[in-house]
Amino acid sequence: MSFISPLPLARLRSVQTRSISPENFDGSVGGGAKATEGTGAAPGRDLGTGWKISPSVAVKPGETFTIADISGAGVINHIWVTTHTDHWRTLVLRAYWDGSEEPAVEVPYGDFFCNGWGVFAQVDSQMIAANPHGGFNSYWPMPFREGARLTIENTSNAEAVVYYQVTYELGGDHSEDAYFHAQWRRSDPLEEATPHVLLEGIEGQGHYVGTYIAWGVNSNGWWGEGEIKFYMDDDTEYPTIAGTGTEDYFGGAWNFDIPGEGYTAFTTPYLGMPQVIRPDGLYVSQQRFGMYRWHVADPIHFTKGLPKVDIQALGWKSAGRYKPLRDDIASTAFFYLDRPSTTRPSAPDFDSMEVFLGTGPGPHVPTGPASETPQD
Repeated sequence: MSFISPLPLARLRSVQTRSISPENFDGSVGGGAKATEGTGAAPGRDLGTGWKISPSVAVKPGETFTIADISGAGVINHIWVTTHTDHWRTLVLRAYWDGSEEPAVEVPYGDFFCNGWGVFAQVDSQMIAANPHGGFNSYWPMPFREGARLTIENTSNAEAVVYYQVTYELGGDHSEDAYFHAQWRRSDPLEEATPHVLLEGIEGQGHYVGTYIAWGVNSNGWWGEGEIKFYMDDDTEYPTIAGTGTEDYFGGAWNFDIPGEGYTAFTTPYLGMPQVIRPDGLYVSQQRFGMYRWHVADPIHFTKGLPKVDIQALGWKSAGRYKPLRDDIASTAFFYLDRPSTTRPSAPDFDSMEVFLGTGPGPHVPTGPASETPQD
């Protein structure tokens, strides 16, 4: 289903399309498929140049690899990327705009694409599409006025082979466009009777456009009574926007429970809960969920800043009373801002991102951070 108005799509515009991949590292005109060395050189040795000689890159332990470095004004309009599931919570995706030394995007690779648990979930939304098996796509518009740089950091002690394509337009007037930002925070576990913070201390004009949460439940019972709150502009003690419950914010109702079926995964253009990971009776003990909410049709505009965005973890206890929970909550907040950098939390590292999925058969994560010696 298309959500693009036919008139702008048909209109002639004075821009140029370019695309960066391991087959054309700088997106140069006529620069594609010229590689003589690369990860495909061995299987392509009988065919030669032009036959998938450099389809991917190997990002070494502890290395930060620049996947795109673009000069001039333009807008990134599609990113496709894939790597093995082992690396979804050990790679960090960053984006820098207009020469800024501080990243506007700093998010674990899997979380950016709504797959924060290292286990694949199909996502069929307007802004993010995750397709079998780990083909991740972003359609967030990412404009810039002077240049853009995208990097991948490998925080583990295992090499990561990454395939990617960054498609963008060069040219156009982006002087009135805001910069795309994404920030990741994790509470593991959440402090007692304390909301999980998604954003804090953001100054400037902009609009909040999306939330992804990887939510791990650490107790029995329903976990989604908590409200999300947006403290905007001059808000201090009380927020301007207050939701009515976790499943309400993500577009569901009544515990995401179809009677007789239990938690029911769903994915739609603007909101969904595409992932429900259930206990297996052996190594996987706790329920885990992945949820997204895109404020594309209903962006949350602010003029001075976002002092705070937070969400409560709330369940039930006896006598019909709410019970604050101490769950594992990892959130990615997406927003546009009038400046290329802003306050942000500490950078994600191996330990803060790690997902322990059990010691038995099944999903595997690298054995340690890049500073450690890889295990035989």
